[in-house]
Amino acid sequence: MLDDAVEFVGEENIVRIVTDNAVNFNAVGGLLMQKGEHLYWIPCVSHCIHLIIEDFEKQLKVHETTIKKERRITTYIYGRTMLISILKKFTKRKDLIRPVMTRFTATYWTLPCLYEMKTSLMTMFNSKEWKQASLELHKKGEKFKMWY
Repeated sequence: MLDDAVEFVGEENIVRIVTDNAVNFNAVGGLLMQKGEHLYWIPCVSHCIHLIIEDFEKQLKVHETTIKKERRITTYIYGRTMLISILKKFTKRKDLIRPVMTRFTATYWTLPCLYEMKTSLMTMFNSKEWKQASLELHKKGEKFKMWY
């Protein structure tokens, strides 16, 4: 497919070929550079950065712990409609998760949001609404367990 694209556009009109870092793309990139005299293949920068950040998660315990906590908080809140309404009230309609260009960076854009809204979140977690909603969710969970 990439060969066809190179032929259609013309090798002389291509500055670089950028693909994902998957093994098959690495191999294709290498073959294209061998085949074309002026072709230059590079891996996707955002994917490279993601891999570097993944290495941080594996190597730095504090980083791994922080990311796990962030994912736990956001997954818990965004998995329950009732809690999203409470969140919106306490954060002045702001979201914790921001839309981003790549899925690789979503976690790292969420961390500053959590930090920025730390006080609002702490107030929310100690609020009457949160405690009431948590109790209702717990009761629903109890009923659900009894069905099985």
